Amino acid sequence: RVFAHDGPAAARGPGPGDDRDVQKNFPATVAEIIAKLPGGVTPEIWFQDEMRVGQKNPQVRQWAPTSTRPRQPADQRTSSGYVFGAVAPERGVGAAVVMPRANTRGMQEHLAEISRQVGSERHAILVMDQASWHTTESLRVPANISIVLLPPKSPELNPVEKVWQYLRQTFLSNRVFEGYDTIVDACCDAWNIFMEMPETVTSISYRSWAAITTSP
Repeated sequence: RVFAHDGPAAARGPGPGDDRDVQKNFPATVAEIIAKLPGGVTPEIWFQDEMRVGQKNPQVRQWAPTSTRPRQPADQRTSSGYVFGAVAPERGVGAAVVMPRANTRGMQEHLAEISRQVGSERHAILVMDQASWHTTESLRVPANISIVLLPPKSPELNPVEKVWQYLRQTFLSNRVFEGYDTIVDACCDAWNIFMEMPETVTSISYRSWAAITTSP
């Protein structure tokens, strides 16, 4: 079954001070969540976002001999998929699913995968933007996840944007995909390789303002 595509999160616009306000208020927000957790459960910060990968693939810089112009493939077909990805910077781990659409169904599948990766002894404080499929009342949030929404138009606060940049630059650009299944395979391979490098996951996604400093 094909599900309707929901609207994307709004682009960044004028709003001086938003970043500083989030970073200033984040510890208090996290402390409120931690205070409600049962004993023996370890809280951890997760960041979540989506990336579209399609046959119209971006081209990136590449090394080549001086005075040469290397060829890069370009495709005009339109098949695409969406990677739902989330990372826990302090542990250097993550969870992802690849879906045909970015919508509530895809987000529900992703929450289930995050919940499995978090387990019963931890609680994920999941930071993400205000895309419509993140805020719908029909979304069922697992018991071991609490959601913290970023302000509108503030993608720079979400380090998963840097994760997408790394995956595109390293694994997914300058390629031709034969169809949706090929896109899914490429995205899964890229994510799995990324997960085998926990130090890189932490290096890209860790933010000092989002580190937990209060014991549960």
